[in-house]
Amino acid sequence: MSALNDTPVDTLSFEAARDELVKVVSELEQGAPTLEQSLALWERGEALAARCEEWLLGAKRRLDAARAAASDAPDEDAS
Repeated sequence: MSALNDTPVDTLSFEAARDELVKVVSELEQGAPTLEQSLALWERGEALAARCEEWLLGAKRRLDAARAAASDAPDEDAS
């Protein structure tokens, strides 16, 4: 059984990409039956890892923007 999925990587949520990446890594560690299958798994894994990084960078940008907005807001406790 192969962990390869036909779903386009750019449509996956962070959780879906992460979960599939775990499966791909596990299958690679067990050793795919052929070199071609190993290469396909590796390529899918690279794409999944990039998708996860994309999600994490987006989350960091959103947190940074929220922090910046909070620090720019007037302090309601200050009188």
